Amino acid sequence: MKASLAAGLAGLLFAVGLGLGGMTDPAKVVGFLDVAGAWDPSLAFVMAGALGSHALLRRLILRRRRPVLAPAFPTAGTTRVDARLVAGAALFGVGWGLAGYCPGPALVVLPVGGATVLLFVVGMVVGMGAFRWWESRLTARTQAQPG
Repeated sequence: MKASLAAGLAGLLFAVGLGLGGMTDPAKVVGFLDVAGAWDPSLAFVMAGALGSHALLRRLILRRRRPVLAPAFPTAGTTRVDARLVAGAALFGVGWGLAGYCPGPALVVLPVGGATVLLFVVGMVVGMGAFRWWESRLTARTQAQPG
């Protein structure tokens, strides 16, 4: 129960931060990404603040023996840069640049964002489902082939 409450409060804090930082305004995001045109650098300050607070708090948090609401700190996953990672990052970036939304801000403004954000979220969910379906097919095909 405590972990669920903490996760909910963290999500609420994240949503408020996205809104206050301007990440829920597609025009601001597109303005930030338009480095060859009318560039709006204000989101760089939002990112710098996020990175700075993360760097500081991460050092303090990792001095603890264990997290407050978990038995241990998560271990780092793979750090290998491969085609799958690059393709996913490129797809994310293209979607962000075209729509002006990434998943977090889109979910924050979904209740008031109108048809555009609804279409984005539906497309995002369909895309995630298609990816899971494709991955399950690839896994099944790999497992079915004799080694």
